[in-house]
Amino acid sequence: MTLSEAVRVPLPTPDGTFEIRAFERAGGHVYVAMVLGDIEGMDDVLVRLHSECLTGDALGSLRCDCGVQLRQALRTIAAHGSGVLLYATGHEGRGIGLVNKLRAYVAQDAGHDTVDANLRLGLPIDSRDYGEAAAVLSELGIRSIRLLTNNPGKADGLRQAGTAINAIVPLVTAPHHRNIGYLTTKAHRLDHIRPNGAALAFDGEAKPAVDATTLLGEVRPRNDRPFVVVKLAQTVDGRIATSNGDSKWITGLPERRLTHALRAACDAVMVGIGTVICDDPRLTVRHVPGASPNRVILDCSLRVPSSAKVLQPEAATTLMTTERSDPGRRDDLRRRGIKVEVVPELDGHLSLPVAMARLRASGTETLLIEGGSRTITSVLASGLADRLIVSIAPTVIGAGTEAVDQLGISRVSDGIHLVNRAILPLGDDVVLAWDVASDRDHGVIS
Repeated sequence: MTLSEAVRVPLPTPDGTFEIRAFERAGGHVYVAMVLGDIEGMDDVLVRLHSECLTGDALGSLRCDCGVQLRQALRTIAAHGSGVLLYATGHEGRGIGLVNKLRAYVAQDAGHDTVDANLRLGLPIDSRDYGEAAAVLSELGIRSIRLLTNNPGKADGLRQAGTAINAIVPLVTAPHHRNIGYLTTKAHRLDHIRPNGAALAFDGEAKPAVDATTLLGEVRPRNDRPFVVVKLAQTVDGRIATSNGDSKWITGLPERRLTHALRAACDAVMVGIGTVICDDPRLTVRHVPGASPNRVILDCSLRVPSSAKVLQPEAATTLMTTERSDPGRRDDLRRRGIKVEVVPELDGHLSLPVAMARLRASGTETLLIEGGSRTITSVLASGLADRLIVSIAPTVIGAGTEAVDQLGISRVSDGIHLVNRAILPLGDDVVLAWDVASDRDHGVIS
């Protein structure tokens, strides 16, 4: 097998400095080995063989879990202190190439899964060859490996090519609602180790990688707005903060991991400016391996502090504001890479239906509302919520901030009715989820 090492050079990354070694093959494709630590002549080297995926790795596609797996693998190797990430160009789309992969996407959008899409195009389900990857590992002087993968077929291919594999280490991720079907197909039809994290257990705690898509229910975005999920964490007596504004932490770590998995499952997460000023949240995915959503902030007059964590570049941010905000401040924020949408006012407040319509027009299918009380109240009162998820902590604090404020309801029979209940115990906390059955018209937020 014709493989030659072309170059090696240190490559600093956020996870540490790797030595990058490029191996060329006669056909033109390149294998890039990112090496950390002393691995030559070693056994049980932690190795990730990562198949090229331009759309997932570089462009952030949510159709697959490739980009999240790539970054998780680098972090795992760095945490271990040594190992190799071997990046295989020429493996795009399980070997069918970029253009054919995009054609397969068209077939998937017509209702076919990732396996049948290839077959309908007359393409192989998986045409990757692992002989050259095994040859690179041999050139690196590795004696045996522990392979980071969910794909037993990848391990079989490497073994057949002469690589000694002493263990398979799963690399699961918290799925997005857009890729859960793809991940399920990989598990059921391609025999992958469950790639989409631990299933929600009704009698256990959330694991480091959690599949929270089932808590979303049936995702049905409308033409004029996304599918809206209201999520709140409260005490038994219905408070989301104490009377002086403290809300950290109402629930335990398992429930917070679940919240991060819900973020990973959605396109966007929304809060009001009061939450940003009071809590300074990051609104990113950190407790589970997953993609961070677009952070949407409702801020009529752009009171958001320049140092706010939601403005940091670790995830995309959209500020929904009104003509009351300073045009110069809008331009400054845009220069920082922050999207600023000027939304019309309704009765002196930012129009929630218009804000939702703007998000839907930009491609947002799922929107997670996390607070605060005013935002949650406005969304519920306006009939814009499709799903309500309430985490209840076994704590009583008395007077404080109520989860939901006045809704203008004077009779119980006129209340917002919830159906299709799901109950999930998480440690000492309890998570309840329902579909919202009631439907109202207009909404505003100040």
